[in-house]
Amino acid sequence: MKISFENPDKVNGLMTITVEEADYKDEVEKTLKDYRKHANVPGFRPGQVPMGLVKRQYGMQVKMDTINKILGENLQKYIADNKIQMLGQPLAPEAGEAVDLEKAAPYEFKFDIAVAPEFNIELSGKNKVDYYEIAVDDKLIDQQVEMFRSRAGHYDKAETFDPEQRDMLKGDLRELDENGNTLEGGITVEGASMMPQYIKVEDQKKLFDGSKLGDIITFNPTAAYPDNDIEVSSLLKIKKEEVAEHKGNFSYQITEISRFVKAENNAELWNGVYGEEAGIKDEAGFRKAIADGLKEQLKGDSDYKFIQDLRAYCEKKVGKLTFPDALLKRIMLANNKDKGEEFVEKNYEQSIRELTWHLIKQQLAAAHGIKVEDNDVRESARQMARAQFAQYGMTNVPDDYLNGYADDMLKKRENIDSFVEAALDRKLAAAVKEIVKLNVKSVSLEEFNKLVSEQ
Repeated sequence: MKISFENPDKVNGLMTITVEEADYKDEVEKTLKDYRKHANVPGFRPGQVPMGLVKRQYGMQVKMDTINKILGENLQKYIADNKIQMLGQPLAPEAGEAVDLEKAAPYEFKFDIAVAPEFNIELSGKNKVDYYEIAVDDKLIDQQVEMFRSRAGHYDKAETFDPEQRDMLKGDLRELDENGNTLEGGITVEGASMMPQYIKVEDQKKLFDGSKLGDIITFNPTAAYPDNDIEVSSLLKIKKEEVAEHKGNFSYQITEISRFVKAENNAELWNGVYGEEAGIKDEAGFRKAIADGLKEQLKGDSDYKFIQDLRAYCEKKVGKLTFPDALLKRIMLANNKDKGEEFVEKNYEQSIRELTWHLIKQQLAAAHGIKVEDNDVRESARQMARAQFAQYGMTNVPDDYLNGYADDMLKKRENIDSFVEAALDRKLAAAVKEIVKLNVKSVSLEEFNKLVSEQ
């Protein structure tokens, strides 16, 4: 077997592999003998089928499979041995002719190889990168306290509806005729729940202001929720397609008013958020626990912003790289056959930007001995699980439950790449912060969010 590699412009490679009969003959013969042992051909006992018949039936397929296996193994070995940074998968040349395996060997196979552009990125204390620390101030802690109080809140019964509160109404809906009387055979819904503060049209919303238990309000559901047939159908307990048949007024007799009440800022709340084992004895301890949690959480946000700023810094330092555009577009099209060339053209530039940053990260990781291990990927899944629970105010989720949730996410193959990238970003941020000079800036959360949104 002979392998040659041409790479005149450093990014468009052409690999030629010449396969001789000796490269595959023994393996083909061995495979066909195994086929013969198990072949079930009428008229012959198992293992006694003539080899000539076996070759006629299976010979060409076995030969093709064996040569494909040899090609794959040797191509990858050559790439690895010669440290070629291949992008995507090899492709047969567009103008190339198919190799005819019916003819006698040797066979010449050609592959277009996209090669990563050469560049060098080094970081040291001479490099200065912004790092934004988010200040955990009283305002931020107050907001977190109110959030916890809201999540632990409950509904109490009330006598009068207050539009300024998160009051929930329960009542009986009846469809009315054009004279304002109950429509015979019309829609009736008992115990219909409503929160008038979510009504979109102001004049319909005001109809409920100051209402009391037992009051009857006349309103128009389709006018109250314009262009929202789903909301109306849910309220009237009908199909969305039927909404157009019920455009008139309805009466709503209030049978219950429930008012949302935030939880008290006391030991019950503190233990509910952090668990009794946290040992929080007073409000000051609760606020300290919140501050500590926010600092850790916001450190992750600061590191995320740092990675984005580091990316911009490195991309500027590296400059515009030259890629084998035509070949990469062919590879991208081969991977997205169902989406076509229009998709490739529309998304190519963004793909190149992401590829450039990926190559920069790989070089930085190699230069500083950063490796992503299985435990790093699992920690990314744990952090994702922790963040999802935190959205619902669950900050004291037991480790075994957190680990189980993370394991479930790791079972889905489509999640793995994002967890690997998150792990690499996390380890890269930690390493680079120790190398470059940080231009530390203290900002409020509002200022930080604005900076992120503008990036």
